Amino acid sequence: MKIYTKKGDAGTTGLFGGSRVPKDDVRVECMGDLDEANSTLGLLRVKLGADHAWQPRLHTIQKDLMDMMSHLARPSDAKKINTNPMPADGAQQCEEWIDELEGQMKTASDYFLLPGGNEVSALCHVVRTQMRRGERRLVSLMATDAVNPIIPAYINRLSDLFFTLARAEMDKAGVAEEKWQLFLYKRFKRAEDTPQPEQPAA
Repeated sequence: MKIYTKKGDAGTTGLFGGSRVPKDDVRVECMGDLDEANSTLGLLRVKLGADHAWQPRLHTIQKDLMDMMSHLARPSDAKKINTNPMPADGAQQCEEWIDELEGQMKTASDYFLLPGGNEVSALCHVVRTQMRRGERRLVSLMATDAVNPIIPAYINRLSDLFFTLARAEMDKAGVAEEKWQLFLYKRFKRAEDTPQPEQPAA
């Protein structure tokens, strides 16, 4: 079978189950954004090298993204069943890895950061922002069709994970973070914890 089918020459593409939609359909946009994030994640893995400690878990995330995209490609009214696995524990696995990384770092995650640092941390930020873009298109899709709640929870957690991975890389490399502002909830908490001057008695 040849890689090219010519079926999409007029601007449509096939979904799981056989239906066809325009290539700018919200479902296709969502899958495309997540595919882009997965491709950048592949570049990150190449930059890390085959023996890097992150490789096994990043490899799992790449496979999970492929499985989730296959489920997103199936409209809820499709008769054909998708037998690809659904990564039910993906969000939890991200949380456990985030907690592990934060426990190893010298500083807490309190600030919005300017993306950068070094090449690996900068790539982590690119993956993070592409995940967020995919998440926005996912929300648009959810307004038009049912989506398994496992998927938006996992995608949401992945952007948190890649922010943390960027920080972990900078911490390990001894690269200073370029801070912008405290997280909003931290600013509110700091304001609440600041002693207020006593009001003069009436």
